Amino acid sequence: MAVESVRDRIHRVRVSVGLALQAAIAAGLSWYVAYNLLGHAQPFFAPIAAVVVLAVSVGERLRRAIEVVAGNAVGILLGEVLILQIGRGAWQVSLVVLLAILIALFVGGSAPLITQAAASATLVATLIPFGASYFLSRFIDAVVGGSIGVGVMALLLPLNPLAVVKRAAVPILSELASALSATARALEKRDSDMANSALGKLNETEARLPGYDEAIDAGQEIAAVAALRWRSRGTLGRYIESYPHLARALRDTRVLTRRVQTMIQDAEAVPDKLVGAIDGLAEAVTQLRYELASNAKPTATRAAALRAVQVSAEAYQGDLGFSGGVVVAQIRSIASDLIAAMGEKPGDVRRLIRQTAKLSRKPPGK
Repeated sequence: MAVESVRDRIHRVRVSVGLALQAAIAAGLSWYVAYNLLGHAQPFFAPIAAVVVLAVSVGERLRRAIEVVAGNAVGILLGEVLILQIGRGAWQVSLVVLLAILIALFVGGSAPLITQAAASATLVATLIPFGASYFLSRFIDAVVGGSIGVGVMALLLPLNPLAVVKRAAVPILSELASALSATARALEKRDSDMANSALGKLNETEARLPGYDEAIDAGQEIAAVAALRWRSRGTLGRYIESYPHLARALRDTRVLTRRVQTMIQDAEAVPDKLVGAIDGLAEAVTQLRYELASNAKPTATRAAALRAVQVSAEAYQGDLGFSGGVVVAQIRSIASDLIAAMGEKPGDVRRLIRQTAKLSRKPPGK
């Protein structure tokens, strides 16, 4: 247990070392610019702003940079203007913080903006010495720090947006393929407990979807501001387009696995072709993972998904119960989403599925 804990901690550090370097470099640069180039005697707002911009989830940094500048503007200006006029004391600090929060709320600020405004107002009202030489310098420091933070993110050590998205997408695709394969084995062996185990894994996989969504936001942000990563936009776009279809395929797979469990419990007929069709979906998901990563044409994904539809349509003409019919319908839905995840137009996908299912029907009398 201790070895696993250390390994997990080392992995966490390795994953985050790039972010830590960005924040550290941005803090030092911000101080240097504000102190050495602008001549500000105590430019602590500059490195603070840089760190606040960078020390948040990737995908929120541009918005956070704006909030840092806006929050500091409200808090610092209020603190400097009012404290110079009304003096420093308990009620003066309360008034400045109250006004900073109300103004931030009035402009529709988020929680970080409101917090930043209140914190900046408090610092100015309680710690900063009076003097005309300091007037507006803290606001400028905040702008400098926020700008340098974004600049470091864009130009110095920019993260790879594809790596960010792949870290979120690959486990989901791998686990979905594994769950489909496990569902096929459960149906083949008529093992209800195995089907229930597959369903539990699907629930865990679905819990990863918000992380995939956040990774897409992060990837889009990096690709937008980091010129070194602009070449990633094409492949990144395919991951972005795949997300809603993959989410639907995952939910439909949960329905399919529940119905497989019901088939087993109700002792319905289980044609071998139905097992093969579910295995075909697992193969399609595996191909989807490869073709997304390589930005390849979706030929293998589409072929595997359509084979699953064809085999399930053949199974449907056999002796299937109610739940078996539902499983066939879910196979078609999942196949449609897997094909659409590779950029196929919805109308074309529906046509392909209908044609494939129709060709699989036996002629009357045979």
